[in-house]
Amino acid sequence: LAVMDKRRPEPNVARVYHVVGDVEGREVLILDDMIDTAGTLAAAVQSIQAQTCTDWELLLIDDGSTDGSLALAQALARKDERIQALARPHRGIVPVLQEAGTLSRGVYLARMDADDIAHPRRLELQGALLDAQPEVALCGTQVRMFGESVGSGRRRYEAWLNALCDPEAIAREIFIECPIAHPAFAMRRAAYETVGEYQDLGWPEDYDLVLRFWAAGMQLANVPEVLIDWRNSPQRLSMQDSRYSLAQFRALKRHYLFRSYLQESKSFYQWGAGEVGKLWLREWPPQHRPKAVVDINPRKIGKTIHGATVISADALPSPGECFAVIAVGAPGARTELRAWFSERHYVENRDYLFLA
Repeated sequence: LAVMDKRRPEPNVARVYHVVGDVEGREVLILDDMIDTAGTLAAAVQSIQAQTCTDWELLLIDDGSTDGSLALAQALARKDERIQALARPHRGIVPVLQEAGTLSRGVYLARMDADDIAHPRRLELQGALLDAQPEVALCGTQVRMFGESVGSGRRRYEAWLNALCDPEAIAREIFIECPIAHPAFAMRRAAYETVGEYQDLGWPEDYDLVLRFWAAGMQLANVPEVLIDWRNSPQRLSMQDSRYSLAQFRALKRHYLFRSYLQESKSFYQWGAGEVGKLWLREWPPQHRPKAVVDINPRKIGKTIHGATVISADALPSPGECFAVIAVGAPGARTELRAWFSERHYVENRDYLFLA
């Protein structure tokens, strides 16, 4: 887990954190019955050793691995004085991330997973972006997914994420999904500490941190180049741990929506009473529900779904008189809906936003 920490203005020291024993993506966490990372760790570390930016320190924190990962980490550390290996009992991803931040001395922090591969210019280009754009608190990179079972859904997420590079695009779509891949995180220590570091709140810790940066008014960006090969694995925690369930993603989004676009006094409409929309309708709290739900299916108009009356699109109040959250999951729907709203002079993130 975890990769870089670039120090300025002291003699260019980049501190890189890598946690041994995690599994793929943002779902990194070692469980005793899960596959460890002895088979992938060496390649991950070698990808850091091959960086064009050579002024780094790599901290390998073993989170209770059971397959020889610790011995491998210690062997790698003996061969490269920039690498340290620390043995820890299993605690899970958030405590390990918190410890990595505490041990760090640099002003830039970054991370990667023990089964992913960093391209040679990753640290160089992320450091350059943070140097050049002081308003950006956290940046990622474009990614390439590889490994087992990379299906159409993962490919759609890859394409969506790789299309989001500038802060405006990320802010526009931040409630759709996490717009920065966790193994590609690189952030300013000061900003990280200001928003409260990683926290364990029972939902995805990476997306939560991203939304706290955003809620604090800090900008987010992605380097417009593929700099991480992100391994997909059947053992990823998102398939097994409830904190990465879709219900917990929606709970996380509601938490930040109620602190931003949907503050307590603001009424809103929901667009979408299909499969995705019904999930949202079931879960809105009683004291904070949509005034109505918009759907284009004429057979639903006038009916009540999970306590919300279904209205036609033409019944949605005029721009400036309403706010709509759009909960639709059909491929291509966002493009069509943006065109519909634009033709009628609704402004995205002022009059409406996309949730899914």
